[in-house]
Amino acid sequence: MNCNAALHGRYCHVCGQENIEPRQSAFHLITHFFYDITHFDGKFFTTLKDLLLKPGFLSAEFIKGRRMSYLHPIRMYVFTSAFFFIIFFSLFNAKNLKIRDRAKDTGQNVEQAMQAALKNAKTKEDSASIEKALNEVKNLELHPKASKDSEDNNGGVTFSLDTLNARERQYKSVKEYDSVENALPPEKRDSWLKRLAKRKTIDLNLRYKNDKKGLFEEFFNVLLHNFPKLLFVSLPVFALLLEVLYIRRRKQFYYADHGIFAIHVYIYSFISLLFIFGINAISNLTGWGWLWLLNLAIILYTIYYYYKAMRNFYQQGRAKTFFKYMFLLFLSFVTILILFIFFLAFSIMEV
Repeated sequence: MNCNAALHGRYCHVCGQENIEPRQSAFHLITHFFYDITHFDGKFFTTLKDLLLKPGFLSAEFIKGRRMSYLHPIRMYVFTSAFFFIIFFSLFNAKNLKIRDRAKDTGQNVEQAMQAALKNAKTKEDSASIEKALNEVKNLELHPKASKDSEDNNGGVTFSLDTLNARERQYKSVKEYDSVENALPPEKRDSWLKRLAKRKTIDLNLRYKNDKKGLFEEFFNVLLHNFPKLLFVSLPVFALLLEVLYIRRRKQFYYADHGIFAIHVYIYSFISLLFIFGINAISNLTGWGWLWLLNLAIILYTIYYYYKAMRNFYQQGRAKTFFKYMFLLFLSFVTILILFIFFLAFSIMEV
């Protein structure tokens, strides 16, 4: 026994440890493993069924203390979110989307199409016209800024990434920029925010130079990997919005109760998105275009689900629940937008 107490019976009367042999057979370990798996699956599928088909039911059961038949919300959130993001990151990343390859393929297809047209030209005039167009396409790919400037030669001011970063490009390193800034009088130095932006711009220019596609891929991946953080931060904010909406019932629903409801809503969102991803994958493999109707049905049910969950959990009338539901959607959109801007800036600094 862990507590070294004298054992009387199957379980220790001090620490509760079961009296089992320390050395177990392989068969015992396998059977114990499958028992744990089936025990978990039994609770999981019961919880999953009620979560999907009974909006708001699990949250109401939890705050009433009826919890033994279901998985704990936090445990289920960790499980479903981990599984969701494994699938999400396998589907959406710069490598799988082949952003760089698609950009290259686009240019190659245009040139190949023109070469094919050149071979099929019947007159010298047609050949000359096609060759001129081909040269213009190549010139546009090699000198995009010059082509843009030639289009805007009507007296207007043309801005480009190179123009905006011209001052930063003269520095060979961030250390050189810091030295120049430190040599200036305090009143002529850049502000801390501008200095932070310039330091990052110089660093990106030195690391990627003319490889803007590589920079975009890196930023895209960093932004995607910050997406779980955004959702994690938004969850307590979403619970706070619910507390504000139901402030007059604060004695009946505590912030933790709103948090449990928010967790169940997020879990449902993960599962519904997984269904959509699966349907899209099947559609791509089979070519069955009609499967978009299933995704549309999931989206419509999700809209209804959120409303019904609020109505069942908070037990208010249809009109009042609908008004709060629409207001919650608006507040959630604004909140997600603000968080997205914040994480966008954070992702830029992480690149």
